[in-house]
Amino acid sequence: MQIIETVDNLKILLNKFKNNTIGFVPTMGALHAGHASLIKKSKMENDITIVSVFVNKRQFNDQNDYVNYPRTIENDIELLNSLSCNILFFPENNDIYKNYEGCKIDFQGLDKIYEGEFRPGHFQGVVDIVYRFFQIINPTNAYFGAKDFQQLAIIKLMTKQMNLKTNIIACEILREKSGLAMSSRNKRLQKDELEQAPNIYKIITQFSKNINKSDKPSIIINDITKAIDKNSLLKTEYIVFCDENSLKTIDSFKESKNIRLCIAVWCGEIRLIDNLRL
Repeated sequence: MQIIETVDNLKILLNKFKNNTIGFVPTMGALHAGHASLIKKSKMENDITIVSVFVNKRQFNDQNDYVNYPRTIENDIELLNSLSCNILFFPENNDIYKNYEGCKIDFQGLDKIYEGEFRPGHFQGVVDIVYRFFQIINPTNAYFGAKDFQQLAIIKLMTKQMNLKTNIIACEILREKSGLAMSSRNKRLQKDELEQAPNIYKIITQFSKNINKSDKPSIIINDITKAIDKNSLLKTEYIVFCDENSLKTIDSFKESKNIRLCIAVWCGEIRLIDNLRL
């Protein structure tokens, strides 16, 4: 695996692969089995696989979260080597954003709801860095986990609006044996929090199993919130039922055939997100 730390050096290297398909997996490091599944898929579907490790300050509305975000580059390199990743791109902030002001798109309101409501500016930061990576790498395919479902929708929107040729490949959520969605933030959970966090998935699964079209989403949301918040270590931030394609909130289960439950829960000081397709 080649480790590239500057934009210029990556561009020089990529000139050698003009006739190859390139798979790209953008990450913020602290890699886990969920990331590994994206990399394996990229390896299967492309000639060259590039993984970026960059903790993007622009997408953190909480600077304490940015400072405390786990950074485990030595372990990341070891995992990437074991997966036969071709290129690790590990840039510095000043280099990646040099002479680049950002990417302006019409979010069509998607940056103001759900995650956007509680993390102002977050999705602009996401779009800025993903578009920058796409500019530099021009990947054939880019791989994203479905855990960040709203982010995935916004990246697809950005790709369409900017007329990019990169295919956005959505990959299913990988979970721990406990059911907890894999996340780099899980590394920050204390032992007792790690024991209780899987209840998020257990509860949303339980309440989603027997939903009828005549049920009211607002009542189900209230029931889920009560069940989660009974646990002293868990505090629900939001729960929504939305259309998978438009992300619009639904007021009736009759409105859409493709419904997804999206949720954010605080587990102690760590904010966890998850989603479930009905």
